[in-house]
Amino acid sequence: MNAIDEQYTQRPFYGVIRMTQSLREDYGFDVNPKRVRILMQLMGLEAIYPKPSLSKAVSSHKKYPYLLRNLVIDHPDQVWATDITYIRLQHGFVYLVAVMDWYSRYVLSWEISTTLDAAFCIEALQKALLISKPEIFNTDQGSQFTSKEFITPLEEKHIRISMDGRGRAFDNIMVERLWRSVKYEEVYLQGYEKPSDAVRGLISYFEFYNNKRLHQSLGYKPPVDFYPPAQKIKGGLASPHLSFAWAPLGSANHTLNQRTEQALEMHQIQPHFLS
Repeated sequence: MNAIDEQYTQRPFYGVIRMTQSLREDYGFDVNPKRVRILMQLMGLEAIYPKPSLSKAVSSHKKYPYLLRNLVIDHPDQVWATDITYIRLQHGFVYLVAVMDWYSRYVLSWEISTTLDAAFCIEALQKALLISKPEIFNTDQGSQFTSKEFITPLEEKHIRISMDGRGRAFDNIMVERLWRSVKYEEVYLQGYEKPSDAVRGLISYFEFYNNKRLHQSLGYKPPVDFYPPAQKIKGGLASPHLSFAWAPLGSANHTLNQRTEQALEMHQIQPHFLS
């Protein structure tokens, strides 16, 4: 799965056949297309469009039009965006959701989950709305983002809702770029063993990303310089939760208590066919 994750991040247009061939030739794995297809489905990856299909639509949920086409985004809190990605561990994986300001690239909140239910997405949204609110909130059409529990806080604050066209990865390109940075600059380098390692690493990385990382598109300055509401955040972003238990992952100094550590280790996902 690690090799598939690396290849997909580099070449999101690879389908099962190309991915199988690459795993054989580039990594020396003796795999067949059936196994690769199962693993890609488990990871929520598809090659039709360069976008992970982690968010599945529900036909009964209301969908909203895409509002960003030809829109000039030129100030903070004009557009926020969110999405979900897969984070690999040495013996399993977790899912990461983040809410970011499109103009400044500032990450307002993020959460980790062992499942793809809506709870961790709602938690990330609620934390972001404590900092500020956007004019437009952009998501994909996944059930996590079209659920009543996710939509209601946006409507109550009179925030316009925008949703990507189905399968159109570049409708949410800023978050896609964020995932690429997270994986190449943190996840692949650190090789997290368990969920608690991922939480610690991502706390450190997002502090760096927001406050120190120099972005070419921002004139080689960090996002914090372009997002004034960040001054409301004292001591960095709020500590994330792991959605299976809603247990706080750390105090102000980002330490994990023993009970949370044990819970994290117990809830690693280790499908039998990953070994």
